[in-house]
Amino acid sequence: MERRTLLQALAWCAASGVAGCPLPSWADGPAVGKPAPPLTLHTLDGDTITTYGLRGKVVILSFWATWCAPCKEELPALSTYAAQHAGEGLQALGISLDQPDDLAAVRKVAAGLSFPVGLLGSAYAGDYGRIWKLPVNFTIDRSGLLVDNSWNDEQPAWTEARLQRIVTPRLRRSG
Repeated sequence: MERRTLLQALAWCAASGVAGCPLPSWADGPAVGKPAPPLTLHTLDGDTITTYGLRGKVVILSFWATWCAPCKEELPALSTYAAQHAGEGLQALGISLDQPDDLAAVRKVAAGLSFPVGLLGSAYAGDYGRIWKLPVNFTIDRSGLLVDNSWNDEQPAWTEARLQRIVTPRLRRSG
């Protein structure tokens, strides 16, 4: 009976983050090859965009913040790529984790991007979970399946090479 109690206590510890056990990441929940969780973006321009409404397009969800150095490096590459491939059915969406007090800084960055941007409003992104590291990107194919989850990637930021490897092949497919 003592062993069972000890195992239950250890399981609780791991699940709750007690004693240095890391909390499980919610953001790594969406599984590649499975339907992508729905997401609604309320853009800085007052529009509402849903991932479901973008079915038939390849969708990149890019979580970033103005204070994130790797994000500042990846956003120009993603913006250029998104503009070049919009006619092929690509739609990038920028989701800023900045606070509403930082709206002016977010608008300044967003003004230089070729895709819509909105504020997340909290660290929780629905079924994508709690976003606690940046950048994090998710790619959804034309049929609504998650085809890339950068959560556990060693180099999660978009680069031209990473975009060519992950997104370009999906744009060439008609389905």
